[in-house]
Amino acid sequence: MKRLVALPFSKSLEIAYKSIRVRFFRSLITTLSLVLAVSFLCYTQTSNNYAESMLLSGGQQVIEQLQAIGYDVNVGDTSLTASPKQRWLIFLSLLVCIVGIINAQLMSVTERFREIGTMKCLGALDRFIVRIFILEAGFQGLAGAASGAILGAFVAIMSGLFRFGLRSFSLLIWTDIFTTVLFAVLIGTGLSLLGVLYPALLAARMQPVEAMRVDQ
Repeated sequence: MKRLVALPFSKSLEIAYKSIRVRFFRSLITTLSLVLAVSFLCYTQTSNNYAESMLLSGGQQVIEQLQAIGYDVNVGDTSLTASPKQRWLIFLSLLVCIVGIINAQLMSVTERFREIGTMKCLGALDRFIVRIFILEAGFQGLAGAASGAILGAFVAIMSGLFRFGLRSFSLLIWTDIFTTVLFAVLIGTGLSLLGVLYPALLAARMQPVEAMRVDQ
């Protein structure tokens, strides 16, 4: 009878952390693609939040400034939304990001055939293998998404200050910006977890004998 070993969650965390340390530079490259995508998302949304804060302050001059920048706004408007072009660019950047994550995770599975095979020969359950990959993706996703969201929001605010002047800083609605940053972090982390699902399931379904037989 096959012996199955249910290892504790803390052991999964330890293995996932060590794996990221060993493959630090490859993990960094994967994370950077997520940072750029989330940064662009947060920059676009924060810029809209900034412009909306200015719009709520009222004044024909503000409307003219926004129109000169490229916003489609008229007298009486109280809110701004992303343009179709912005939404399309955001969608493409996130799509490229998730494809890159899937590719990187598939390469990681290929590199770790013997490691996965050894754990399965020792009796590790399939869900333990899946959990390790999900934890690794979660760590990378959270770090990358948080960095990207903060970077995007910071650049957007600095750009707004340059366009509208220092006085505009006091008009910002910080709750909207905080919500945008949080939303970007959740989206980035979710993309990272989504991108690792297929590679993780592929690794979990691997037969131990086949994995041990692969030449590295």
